[in-house]
Amino acid sequence: MLKRYTLPPCPVETTLMLVGDRWKMLIVRDLLTGTKRFGVLKKSLTGISQKVLTDHLRIMEENGLIHREVYAEVPPRVEYSLTDLGLSLKPIHDAMWKWGEEYKKKLANEEN
Repeated sequence: MLKRYTLPPCPVETTLMLVGDRWKMLIVRDLLTGTKRFGVLKKSLTGISQKVLTDHLRIMEENGLIHREVYAEVPPRVEYSLTDLGLSLKPIHDAMWKWGEEYKKKLANEEN
């Protein structure tokens, strides 16, 4: 988990640092519905490379947002889920969803 001394003083900047890029909030979106395997996440995130997804999942795990469970099977099975801290991002996700819907409606109304 990030150490407090490495966090910026502004809480908004802290939030953006943790989930403020294109892929991290979409990973949260997918995991809000439950535990997912890597391949399912990769398929859902159109355009993300395997390396970028792996890097983001590792960073999010280090920051305490997701839990990674490895099963001792052949081939190995790895599943990802949100931690309680990660689940606490749901209101932010929902607000972004609502705003995006309203924006799309506004644009549609302007086109008519």
